Amino acid sequence: MELTTWLTYVGVIAALIAFPGPVALLCMHHGLRHGRQRALATVIGGAMASLVLMGLSSLGLGAILATSELAFMLLKGLGAAYLIYLGIQAWRAPVTTSPTETPSASSVQAGRTGRLELFRRGFTVGISNPKDLLFFGALFPGFIDLGAPQLPQFAILSLTWLAIDLTTMSSYATMGSGIGRWFHSPRRVKLFNRTTGSLFIAAGGTLAASHR
Repeated sequence: MELTTWLTYVGVIAALIAFPGPVALLCMHHGLRHGRQRALATVIGGAMASLVLMGLSSLGLGAILATSELAFMLLKGLGAAYLIYLGIQAWRAPVTTSPTETPSASSVQAGRTGRLELFRRGFTVGISNPKDLLFFGALFPGFIDLGAPQLPQFAILSLTWLAIDLTTMSSYATMGSGIGRWFHSPRRVKLFNRTTGSLFIAAGGTLAASHR
C-alpha cells in the first residue's frame, strides 16, 4: 500500500470517527453511568461492529447495502428503533447515587448492567450506523489495490481503523466518566439521564427520517 493512500485513509477515517454520532454519545453516556473501565466494553463493541462491516465490504456484501435501497432502509430502521429504545431506557433509568458516590462509581449501577450487555449495545449501535455503512460499502473498497495482495492491505486498514476508533471512543468514555463528579445530587443525575435520553431519541428520529 502506498504511503499517500494510507495517509488519505487516515485523514478520512479520523474525521469520520471523531465527528460525534450515536456511538460517541453512547460511550460518553456509559462512561458516566458505569465508569470508564466498564464503558470500554461499549467502545470495544462499537469497534467490533466496524470490523464486521469491513469484512462484509471485503466480501463485496457492503456494496449491496450501498446500492440496495431496501437493505439499507431495513438496517437503518432497526438502528433508529434501537436508538429510540435506548433513549426511553435512559429516561426511565433509576437515580441511584448519594452525596459520596457518583453514578460512574455506583456499585448498584455496575451490578445492574454487565460488560456483555454494554458490549452488545455498542455493537448494535455501531453495526446500524448509516455513516459507517456507506463508508464501508462505497468508499472503503477504493483504498484497496486489487492488483496487489489484498490481505496485507486489509490488515493495515483494519488495524489503523481500530487504533483511531478505540482511542477516540475511549476519550469520549473518559470524558463522560470525568464529569461524574458534577452529578452528586439525584436531581442532576435525573437531568443527565433525560438529556441523553432525549438526544438518543432525537438521533433515532433523525436517522429514521434521513436519506442516503
